[in-house]
Amino acid sequence: MRSYDPDLTPSWKRPAPVPEVPADRDLVVEEVATGFCGAVIRCEAGTVTLEDRFGKHRVFPMEPRGFLLEGRVVTLVRPASGAPARPTRTASGSVAVPGARARVARAGRIYVEGRHDAELVERVWGDDLRIEGVVVEYLEGVDDLPAVVADFRPGPDARLGVLVDHLVEGSKESRIAAQISSPDVLVVGHPYIDVWEAVKPSSLGIPAWPTVPRGQDWKTGVCHALGWPPNTGAAWQHILSRVHSYKDLEPALLGRVEELIDFVTAP
Repeated sequence: MRSYDPDLTPSWKRPAPVPEVPADRDLVVEEVATGFCGAVIRCEAGTVTLEDRFGKHRVFPMEPRGFLLEGRVVTLVRPASGAPARPTRTASGSVAVPGARARVARAGRIYVEGRHDAELVERVWGDDLRIEGVVVEYLEGVDDLPAVVADFRPGPDARLGVLVDHLVEGSKESRIAAQISSPDVLVVGHPYIDVWEAVKPSSLGIPAWPTVPRGQDWKTGVCHALGWPPNTGAAWQHILSRVHSYKDLEPALLGRVEELIDFVTAP
C-alpha cells in the first residue's frame, strides 16, 4: 500500500523551513510581530522573556518562525537541560564573536582622563576594542590636552578620541576642549565630577551618590559619606567589581564611549 503525506498542501506553497535555535540566556533576537528586540533572560512553559537595552521586559510565545536572529527568521526552542550557556553578547551589548583574534592596533587612539576611566572602559568595552584594534590610554587630567593633541599629530588615518570628566558648560574642562579644532579629533565628555558617578547607584546597592561639599576631595568625601574606609583605591576596586556590563552604567557615559569608538574606527 502507498503511504501518503498527511499534509496535502502543494510543496511550492509550503513555507521554507527555518532553523531552530535554542533560546539560550543572553541570545539577542527580535520578535517578528512587534519588532521588540532584546536578550533572552528566561525560557519556560513555551514562552521566552526578552529584556531590551533599557531594561524593559516582555514575554512572547515561542511560536514557529516567530523571531529574527541577525536578520534571519528562526524558531526559538527550549534549550537542552544543563546545556552550557554560550555568551552571545559582550559586556557592552555587542554581538560576541567567539574565538575572534585581536586586531593589530590602529594608529588611532582613545584617551581618557585617568586610570579609573581606562579600567572602566576596558571592563565594558574591552572585547569590542580588541576586535577593532583600538588602544585606550589615560591622561593625568586635561590641563595639557592641546599639547597632547599636537604631539599625537592626528590625521585621517590616525584619529584621536578624548573622553573628559565633568564636561559641562562653563567648566574648566569645557574651555580646554574648546581649544581643540582638528577635524580628526573628537572630544566628548560626561557630566559627572568623576567617572565613579557613571556607575549606577543601584548596581552598588546605594540609593544615590552623595553630594560632597565644594573644596573637599570628591572621592574622599564619597568614602566618608558612604561609611567606606578612607582608601580610594580600595573603594574603586569595590565599585569596579560591581560592574558586569553596560547595564551597570549611566546612559550619559555609554553614548559617549560608543561615539568615540565609532569615530576612531570610521573608514
